[in-house]
Amino acid sequence: MHKPIIIFLFCCLFLHTNAQKKKEKEPAMNIRQYFFVLLTKGPNRNQDSATASVIMKGHLGNMQKMYEEGKLKVAGPFDGDEDWQGIFIFDCNNQTEVEALLKTDPAIKAGRLNYTIKAWYTEPSGNFKPGKPIKK
Repeated sequence: MHKPIIIFLFCCLFLHTNAQKKKEKEPAMNIRQYFFVLLTKGPNRNQDSATASVIMKGHLGNMQKMYEEGKLKVAGPFDGDEDWQGIFIFDCNNQTEVEALLKTDPAIKAGRLNYTIKAWYTEPSGNFKPGKPIKK
């Protein structure tokens, strides 16, 4: 006699738990568009070492400026001497804005780097929070 009651209570508990799970809403996905930029070797890489150093210093300074403006979210080089040189991920309104920012880069202006832009999507968290970085 007790066995059917226990099974009945277990089934009721199982159904109640599943009903509650269905009532809980899934968190809303807040996907945003960003722009992934692949930096590759450009056609003009024959500068002397002093000139290349000045261009690189300007490139790094420009990256810092774009980061402080809240536009550049991620940047970094690839290891090795292959065609792929590095990446940028931008938080911009459109590809035209990204291109305008890229054209301010001394390494791109000098022809040391080329770029390919691709729209990329993720949730705005961590480095991808909109706006300027919070200074502590």
